Amino acid sequence: MVTLVLPRLVDVSAASRRSASVTERNVAALRSVYWLLLVSGFVEPLLYLLSIGVGVGALIGDLTLPGGTVVTYAAFVAPAMLASSAMTGALAETTFNFFGKMKYMKLYDGVIATPVQPFEIALGELAWAMLRGSAYSAAFLVVMVVMDLTTPVRALAAFPAAVLVGFAFGALGMAISTFMRSWQDFDLMSSAQFVLFLFSGTFVPAETYPVVLRWLVEVTPLYRAVHLIRALTVDTAGWSWLLDLLYLLVVLAVGLLIASRRMGRLLYK
Repeated sequence: MVTLVLPRLVDVSAASRRSASVTERNVAALRSVYWLLLVSGFVEPLLYLLSIGVGVGALIGDLTLPGGTVVTYAAFVAPAMLASSAMTGALAETTFNFFGKMKYMKLYDGVIATPVQPFEIALGELAWAMLRGSAYSAAFLVVMVVMDLTTPVRALAAFPAAVLVGFAFGALGMAISTFMRSWQDFDLMSSAQFVLFLFSGTFVPAETYPVVLRWLVEVTPLYRAVHLIRALTVDTAGWSWLLDLLYLLVVLAVGLLIASRRMGRLLYK
């Protein structure tokens, strides 16, 4: 029994070290300018929160959520901005940057000459993306607490959820990037990302849409992310957030599987 289990444990440990080496390479390459990227990615959702959540919210007033919870409009928008921030940070690393390394810099062609495997490259790049997404999420949660849009306890509960959102979108973005042929293809992805941002229960409850459109909205990954974080930060009733959690875990697993397999085909062809 021991002889069957021990090699697997050793393999997992070795794979973790090799994945970490990919992450460490990115940290070493960009640590001098990385803080500028963090600032730029944090400012955009903050401006949306201040302009729409607070500014427009003064005209709208309070909202009653489906569970009966009454919240200010800023408290309604803030979780959506947090989810969008986690999505944006993860996608930025696992789409444009990942595609450039693989297609033009040929970075991974050199990496696979070492014992590092495509799946381990994918894990390492995903971990690197999450450093960026987690920094956005932590900073934004601090702003939410300072603005009294949530409580410190709920912010602590929402942080792991925001990290999961980043992981899910990071894996999804990496999988999509393996199908991209040129930089022009990213125009389609950017358009899709913006549509998700507008129509994922971000600024209005999904229940206000016509039935068919509401169904389409509710099956999108950003809506599930917004719904999950909103449930944790403003205490909406019910256990439907468990469905959000399962949905994002499936997106993470499927995205990572597709990305690693596609990378294997592209790098070893």
